[in-house]
Amino acid sequence: MKKHLLFPFILSVVLFGSCSDYKQAESTINEEDMTMIVKEFGSDEFQGRKPFTIGEEKTVEYLEREYKRIGLEPANNGSYIQEVPMVEVTNIPDDRMKVKMYNASIEINYKDDFVAFSKQLKDEISVRNSDMIFAGYGIVAPEYNWNDYAGIDVKGKTVVVLVNDPGFGTENRDFFKGNEMTYYGRWTYKYEEAARQGAKAVLIIHETEPAGYPWNVVLNGAIIPKLYLQPEDDYLSRCAIEGWLTQNAAQELFSLAGFNLDELKKQAKNPGFKAFRMKSRMTLNIKSSHKFAKSKNVIGILPGKERKDEVIIYSSHWDHLGIGAPLNGDSIYNGAVDNGTTTAWMLEIAEAFANLKKRPARTIMFLSPTAEEQGLLGSYYYAIHPLFPLNKTVANINNDLMLPYGPYKDVMITGYGQSELEDYVVKFAPEYDRYVLPDPNPHTGMYYRADHFSFARVGVPALFARGNCDHREHGKEWALKKEKDWIQFNYHKPTDQYDPETWTFEGIVEDARLFFRIGYELSNEETFPQWKEGSEFKEIREKQFANN
Repeated sequence: MKKHLLFPFILSVVLFGSCSDYKQAESTINEEDMTMIVKEFGSDEFQGRKPFTIGEEKTVEYLEREYKRIGLEPANNGSYIQEVPMVEVTNIPDDRMKVKMYNASIEINYKDDFVAFSKQLKDEISVRNSDMIFAGYGIVAPEYNWNDYAGIDVKGKTVVVLVNDPGFGTENRDFFKGNEMTYYGRWTYKYEEAARQGAKAVLIIHETEPAGYPWNVVLNGAIIPKLYLQPEDDYLSRCAIEGWLTQNAAQELFSLAGFNLDELKKQAKNPGFKAFRMKSRMTLNIKSSHKFAKSKNVIGILPGKERKDEVIIYSSHWDHLGIGAPLNGDSIYNGAVDNGTTTAWMLEIAEAFANLKKRPARTIMFLSPTAEEQGLLGSYYYAIHPLFPLNKTVANINNDLMLPYGPYKDVMITGYGQSELEDYVVKFAPEYDRYVLPDPNPHTGMYYRADHFSFARVGVPALFARGNCDHREHGKEWALKKEKDWIQFNYHKPTDQYDPETWTFEGIVEDARLFFRIGYELSNEETFPQWKEGSEFKEIREKQFANN
């Protein structure tokens, strides 16, 4: 009889011990530590954490020190550093873009009406009397039987396109993804496709709602020196000029050329829309200088006990915008929310894993990528130069812009419906008195705007989720207003700095504990989460495992 009872008794002791170990580790995630991290990481001492500056040096030193203190091991042959070769490009466009029609002409003003830049590593870039083509949304999507460039040659010409994709403003999930932006709606794709078509220049018409951000965000990103990964071809395969037009400038330009832009927007949503010449020619010059340098990803690991070649990656970018245009006398873009709060989230999760008495079966990586603000450069460099094979990379759990306004009932999943990682959130959220909520603003394309996308595009299931929409005390309307106000008044501005009067980290602590729980579950499994049916990344992942 005693022999029959022995196994259940041993099993219960093992399970209780495992649960006790996990709970003890989870309890190390706390608000006091997060506050200390954000205060320091978002302080003026770090000078806005821009790559290639003293701010980068101080940031990297801080992260290495924290990784060592926590007990993370260097991930890259004894080093915490993965060097990222980049080039910094400074562009100075003409003060005015000149556009000539058959019977009129217009000059539009830099910054107020347009911004322009060039990836090409040349001292001077010139586009003169270039025929302008309106190409709808600038999309070639065979799976949707859509080609905005069909029947027209844009080689050497200037392409003007709309922001987002034709599904914007619709609820038809079979038409692109309805109101959820696809990658075809991202400005990065539109520049890439225009270059593939041979265009000389490409201009996107800005609108706040379909873009997901106001003109000042476009402006702030355009006027500072831009960083790119070092190319093999000096980016001569890209369009000579890439840029944006304001809505007002575009309407005036189209009107003078004899077209109604509002009517053209409606027509561009129809599958039969045809691109056409605008009876206009554009002229613009850009003076350019560039310098080559190396920035740094900072990477630490806790090696797995049984399957150390399999890795789960937590990520949070370290960079921000540095020192820039002053606002009310303050020129340091501290980035306390973007991305200080999330760095605190990740470091606290790392500390929890380090406090486990029994090491997880799989390796846990903590990745602080550089140059997210310049186009997800550090994370993409890692994704194409991984320290673990991609088919051994179980998942990426990334976060960004975690608002310090207290606890939320929801766990908002950006890019809902993409991968089986969401099922883990659904499973464990109720344990923390939370519920899952798909992103209520999928038209902004946030799934393509943070570091997890670098992993998704190479096939690794990636999760981007946090409390955001339903405040535990104040509800949904209050949460929505706080988010909108933060984006309007603080996003990519010097005002994104630690506020001891109004900030509380209780909600970010809850998020960290939940995502520690999810990573802990993944770390002790043998399965690999997959992309769901309909995800554009599913085929890439399947090929990785087919070649395994």
